[in-house]
Amino acid sequence: MALSLATICFAPTASAETVLKLGTVGFLGMPIGDAIDQALIPTLEEVSGGEMKIEPHYRKSLCSEQSCGEQANQGLIALWTSSTANFGNFGTALSVFDLPYIFKSIEDADRISSEWLAKKQCDIAAEEAGHVCLTVYSSGGFRQLGNAHGPVHVPADMEGIKWRVTKSPIEYTLIKNWGAVPVPYDWAQLYQGLQTGVVSGQYVATPWQHVAKLHEVAKYFTEIGGSWSGNQLSIDKRQYDALSDQERGWLHTAADAFGKHVQTLDRDWVNAGEDAIKAEITEWYVPNDEEMKLWRAGAIDAWLNAKGSFDPVTAERVLQEQGLTNFIAALKDAGAL
Repeated sequence: MALSLATICFAPTASAETVLKLGTVGFLGMPIGDAIDQALIPTLEEVSGGEMKIEPHYRKSLCSEQSCGEQANQGLIALWTSSTANFGNFGTALSVFDLPYIFKSIEDADRISSEWLAKKQCDIAAEEAGHVCLTVYSSGGFRQLGNAHGPVHVPADMEGIKWRVTKSPIEYTLIKNWGAVPVPYDWAQLYQGLQTGVVSGQYVATPWQHVAKLHEVAKYFTEIGGSWSGNQLSIDKRQYDALSDQERGWLHTAADAFGKHVQTLDRDWVNAGEDAIKAEITEWYVPNDEEMKLWRAGAIDAWLNAKGSFDPVTAERVLQEQGLTNFIAALKDAGAL
């Protein structure tokens, strides 16, 4: 009887389904979480006839961005999301997305990423990083300048102002080159820091500035773009390789649906955040072409510092497709390309 029970308990079932556990800092109510819920999960179930499913774990309930990648490598989860910057803990394949002014607009970023860049870099990532990057997408569009000090139209207007920065070397270099004083400062304390004058400015994607209500204390905004808020969805390569060709096809179909849906949701999120901010602040300034050359000039050192972490031929192709010939020339003159 004991032998019979053991045989029953461990017998494989013909209808067994494959469940992929996903760890993310995203949550329902923001584009990443909603796109997982509305596109990734239902599309995979539909194309697989229910044979493959995703078990989502939102809001860092299992892991943060870097630790999600580590857990995927350990086989504790399969799928994970992170910023392209935090993917850098596993390799440099996606670092091209983080170069300042690599993209001129959200539309250009979405188009070029979807048409060829994401696939090209994700193929490299699969061999280099131990993760198969399935899609690259925006989370918040571009970072924009907001400050409590006064109007900022050109970099010289930032001279000597204390500006909050993260631990990103690129962000530190940008803020310093634009003339401000970079001050590492905790995100959770930023509202109070702006209110009390400990720092006077920030460089954050606009929907996040709106979520944190930073526009209540920082009334001057400048639309300079530069740093695109790239994100990625990946699966651990060993787990990916263990899937059948059919299962991989299902997964890629679902990831494509997720990528398209999150683009739409993210643009709406950016537009809504910017509209809400513009309605409550003193100034939202859009630099002209000549002024934008000054902002881009401040990014050249960041490209120089990143040299070796990106393919210059790929980067130049991205810039060329957007007609940024002057920026290409400046980068080449500096030795960054």
